Amino acid sequence: MSKGPIRRGQLIAPFGVGALVIVKDGTSAIAAGLDNWYMPEGGASAGQEIDIEEYKVEEWRLQKLLGVSHLRLAPDYRRKQRGVSIPNTGLTVPFLRFPTWHFCPFCKSLKQLPLSAKSSEPCYHCQSEGKRNYLVQVPFISICEHGHIQDFPWREWAHRSVAPKCERRMKLVATGGASLADQRVICDCGATRTLSNITQANQDGTTFLTNSLDRDGILYRCRGDRPWLGDDGNSNCTLSLRGSLRSASNVYFARVFSAIYLPRASQGAPEELVEMFKRPPMTTLVKLLLSIGADIDVNILREQHRELLLSYSDLEIAKAIAEAGNKTIETQEQTSLTLDEAPEIAFRRSEYEVLRIAQNQQELFSNDISIREYSGLDRYLSGIGLIYKLRETRVFSGFSRIYPDDGLSIEGHKNALWRSPPAKADAWLPASVVYGEGIFLKLNEARLQQWEARPDVAALVTNLRNRYAIVQQQRRLSSIDIEPRFIMMHTFAHLLINRLTFECGYGSASLRERLYVSSNPAAPMSGILIYTAAGDSEGTMGGLVRMGKAGYLEPVIQKAIRDAEWCSTDPVCMEIGLHQGQGPDSCNGAACHNCALIPETSCEHFNRFLDRTLIVGSRDRPNLGFFSSLL
Repeated sequence: MSKGPIRRGQLIAPFGVGALVIVKDGTSAIAAGLDNWYMPEGGASAGQEIDIEEYKVEEWRLQKLLGVSHLRLAPDYRRKQRGVSIPNTGLTVPFLRFPTWHFCPFCKSLKQLPLSAKSSEPCYHCQSEGKRNYLVQVPFISICEHGHIQDFPWREWAHRSVAPKCERRMKLVATGGASLADQRVICDCGATRTLSNITQANQDGTTFLTNSLDRDGILYRCRGDRPWLGDDGNSNCTLSLRGSLRSASNVYFARVFSAIYLPRASQGAPEELVEMFKRPPMTTLVKLLLSIGADIDVNILREQHRELLLSYSDLEIAKAIAEAGNKTIETQEQTSLTLDEAPEIAFRRSEYEVLRIAQNQQELFSNDISIREYSGLDRYLSGIGLIYKLRETRVFSGFSRIYPDDGLSIEGHKNALWRSPPAKADAWLPASVVYGEGIFLKLNEARLQQWEARPDVAALVTNLRNRYAIVQQQRRLSSIDIEPRFIMMHTFAHLLINRLTFECGYGSASLRERLYVSSNPAAPMSGILIYTAAGDSEGTMGGLVRMGKAGYLEPVIQKAIRDAEWCSTDPVCMEIGLHQGQGPDSCNGAACHNCALIPETSCEHFNRFLDRTLIVGSRDRPNLGFFSSLL
């Protein structure tokens, strides 16, 4: 099989389990299931010992949410060196060749190769004529709404039959145009058919591909193929199939959960000591003692790691062991238990409560700055948090196809990653850990509530909400609470990111937003975290935090608001936003690439739900915006 480098973070998204990737020689491959990760190059029979403890990471909130015992970093490839002992050498993440159907670019003959094919194969028909041409993979595949993927049914399609008996040679011929109707599959028996309408689907989920292959009332449905697991279709799927280009954007949607590190409820142990017991060599020793049935004696730990534990008391060590072993009350998750709100909002609320106050933890260090130090911002903000160091953990929990939200549970997505799902006590998911810095903005809640209660503000958001309701039904998107504060805060975050790229030295793709929004009258949330996260264990260089300090942040916000007052495409941008919407799914108001959009990797909502009218108002209603008085 062809080899190609993939970064660890890319194995979380966009090239996680079940995703198609093109390696450097042009081969299309599908990422194998988690059963086959952490295998040496020679396979399990190579006899190499693998130390999994090295790859384990802790993020207690995500572990609880996703129902796994631990998380793991993707394996990194290490070469063996003569005379040097290097642990976990030769580990790779396997990929399988997919699609398996190939065709010759010269004679157009179609041929199917196995998933395990390791190299390109010469065309047999060209060889018989003394020519040496190699087969390439076809650009078409078939997918279903439950995440299954299989080769396009070339023989069935050409013969218009669910079970054709002809086994003669087929060809895939392009007739000169760029549409599907100009691609034709031809069999030597004389059967022929274009690929017209193979991607067509109806609102009820039925597809042209399935409905057009009907014999005596038997439809050609999904076989439940899971080639990333090596399956031949054993999931009893009966959904309709639709054809697709293998490079289409709806072939794969990674489901990624992320969390900002929060300290556990303290039992009196120093935070750095708790973190020490979450990583090797301490975790290795503790698990070894437990595996042989021995008590975890502090004296034994001191004998093995005297220098590491020299400055801590026996009581502190005992408390740290209990805390690192999840034997503590996680009070952050007890916040607002009586609130009736969505799990996603409750999850964010834990972070919101912690980020509002200063922290002095090993992986979360921040200062809370009084808004009185910032000239002219007290009407809009109630406080600023400067986060010198934070840790973000991103976990891959599954994927979907065709639609971003397929309705399956977290457990259903997790099971699709395994051929043999492990027991809950051993369950794990791949994760990446990145460190960075950020600015946390707390909006003035009293003024925000007064502003969002205005009828003209509510009417503007109603139009956007109605447009999204139509798209949500058509594309089966997840439900989102579209409120004035959400649209305004989301747009404000985008404007700040675009402005900060000119001030702090980071590109817009290096900055991210994280919104903390809730209009629950019992416990409202109105926070924005703009942060950068890099793969370095020490985080970043402080440029973003510097711009959050008094004297620097005020002109940044003022310039961002002024930039939003006039877009280079106005008055078109503003007028389209007010009347019919624009952008992805027409779910934006006055927001386009020239004023409010940022890279999609930086946005939590794929550049939807933006409207700078709620920031600066419009030409006929200049006081409509939350920040209008700042102009």
